[in-house]
Amino acid sequence: MWADVDTSQDFLNFSDVADLVVDVVSTPSMRPVSVGVFGTWGTGKSTLLNLIEVGLSTEDRQGQFIVVRFDAWLYQGFDDARAALMEVIATTLLKAAEDDEGLLQKAKSLLGRVNKMRALGIAADAIALAHGVPTVGLLSKGFAAVGDVILGNGDAEDIESAQELAKKVGERTNGLLKAERKRTPPEEITAFREEFEDVLRSLKKTLVVFVDNLDRCLPPQTIHTLEALRLFLFMGQTAFVVAADEDMVRHSVSTFFNSLDNRHVTDYLDKLIQVPVRVPTVGVQETRAYLFLLFASADPCVQPEKLEALRARLEDNLRKAWEEEPISTEAALGELGPMSTDLALAFGIADRMAPMLVNADQVRGNPRIVKRMLNVVRMRAKIAKRRSMPVDEALIAKLALFERCTDAASVTYLYREINASSDGKPGIVAELAQHLDDDPAFEAGCPKEWKAKAAFVREWLSLDPPLTGVNLRPLVYLSRETMPLRSLKGGLSEAAANGLRVLLRATKTASPSATAAANAIPDSERPAVMKALLENMRAHGDWSQPPTGINGALILVKLASGTAPELAAFIRRANSKRLPPWLSTLVRNEPWFKNEETS
Repeated sequence: MWADVDTSQDFLNFSDVADLVVDVVSTPSMRPVSVGVFGTWGTGKSTLLNLIEVGLSTEDRQGQFIVVRFDAWLYQGFDDARAALMEVIATTLLKAAEDDEGLLQKAKSLLGRVNKMRALGIAADAIALAHGVPTVGLLSKGFAAVGDVILGNGDAEDIESAQELAKKVGERTNGLLKAERKRTPPEEITAFREEFEDVLRSLKKTLVVFVDNLDRCLPPQTIHTLEALRLFLFMGQTAFVVAADEDMVRHSVSTFFNSLDNRHVTDYLDKLIQVPVRVPTVGVQETRAYLFLLFASADPCVQPEKLEALRARLEDNLRKAWEEEPISTEAALGELGPMSTDLALAFGIADRMAPMLVNADQVRGNPRIVKRMLNVVRMRAKIAKRRSMPVDEALIAKLALFERCTDAASVTYLYREINASSDGKPGIVAELAQHLDDDPAFEAGCPKEWKAKAAFVREWLSLDPPLTGVNLRPLVYLSRETMPLRSLKGGLSEAAANGLRVLLRATKTASPSATAAANAIPDSERPAVMKALLENMRAHGDWSQPPTGINGALILVKLASGTAPELAAFIRRANSKRLPPWLSTLVRNEPWFKNEETS
């Protein structure tokens, strides 16, 4: 199985993008700089940050950078984002300065000033609350105004806001700060910036701050973190790399500033993020290579140096994808030397799965989703082995792929068909398998639950191993965390359940509404509905009166002739001596009942 964590190994050909960011951060004329690494959930933002960090620590750049990792989400709800970020940075600088006594004192002073800033923030929050002003509103207005004044962008209103905040903090801090002369917020922030810059200059290194998980934070935390970067920390020897889902950050900006329009949101982000970089879209070749590496890394027989050789070969092939054909499965296996049959089979599965994982709307090649799906496969395979179940991992992977790439209705239909068949070999699978080379016939044969996914289902059925003639019930058992067993054995689709309710209420066999409801029941579920009707009638002791459900059963049997033997046998067992007159009138001339009587 595979850990759901970011890695420093490039399995997705992200090195080119990482190298680009390293070049930007390493160029003195570009600093100070803020880089945004944008991508949706699970696309590899954190892994890209790791690759950038590795690039900053190469031999030719050794000792040039101080790297700080800040997880914005970690502090949400526990600390002010600005103070938390500055404390993490100040603590890192303190450690970097420990060999220089004079510089160490400066770093300690810087860390102490962060605590003052935190106390100032608490005082400002208290003032805002006392005046009935939303805490975030006052604090952000005052700090933003202070920042504009410091950066030389402030107007008369900004200066007035900063002075007002300073006045109120000075009036109400009540000993929160130390006994020494209290500084106003602008003075405190200016002092922090001066000491911060002095420490960086003395260290003769560039500070690179990686901010991750920003898109998981609530809007105030997101905005405070971004503004802390620009207002308090943005100076010549700094670079910031922010990893986030751009749409989530845009939402935070719009929400925090009371529904800004798109233009103003864009302007705001452009001021905070100077160099936007997007995580590369993962295509079929990247997904295929990713699967190869995941399967190889999980095989205990593969030596680390062989795995690295495969990774390097795949990366080189991906970088030359514009001029080279994808590496063959055999060539990829050849990089590993002697390997198990299971690994060779896994590579074959990966080769065929990759296009579907990229093209499926629910996956789109998302690395985290792919890894989670493979972990599901491995967990089910382990359960199967413990239970001595006659299934192989390729079959498990094929069914897991169907679950991931379709929808609940499609999965429910497939597993219900498997359960309804007497031998676990659903007829719909065998029927559609005969038309894999005939698009119109295949689409026409698809049940309505699969119509919208017909192209995927066709490609999925073509994927080895074939399902025709295979008992798939063990796979239903293994999937019980996705599809509860009770729903497979007794559950009905919405159409079938509705049909059952109407048939149970039918008071005559000529009921138009009951006939319409019976017609709406999927063919595959009519036997299950008949069983439910018979189960309901089984508790009926006095057949001198019609039991609830008998009219519905008589309506259903006309549409589903396959249910006739069971209904006829049930009627005869319940009325072993003779049929009551009302029932005899209904069934004595029916071919299905007469045939059962003859037999």
